[in-house]
Amino acid sequence: MLKNEKAKTTARITIALYLAVLATLLLTTFYPAPVEGVSIPLMLTVKLLPLLAFAVPVFRGHNRGYIWMAFVVIFYFTQAVVSAWLSEGAPGPMILTVLTFLLFTVAMVHLKVNRPVAN
Repeated sequence: MLKNEKAKTTARITIALYLAVLATLLLTTFYPAPVEGVSIPLMLTVKLLPLLAFAVPVFRGHNRGYIWMAFVVIFYFTQAVVSAWLSEGAPGPMILTVLTFLLFTVAMVHLKVNRPVAN
């Protein structure tokens, strides 16, 4: 599915950012402290499941999967920006804001360099 060397590079960067977003979501569940009275497995499911649905397309470099993942990442970005604003710049939401922005941007660049050749 990868058309050229630039597409391979952007795919690798996208995979790294995808994993970084997942790791940040995982870490922010437990740090600084888990929310009391809420099931940890439920929180992880709600946080991670929408993104984990795109693991196969991201790792295989499928353009359509990248497009749909970008739509979902916009929701994560919006939530991270609101959390960063309300927490007055706490590190977790700020890191998540930057990572989701970069993931969206690099995914769009990947789609640009990996587009099919017009007939």
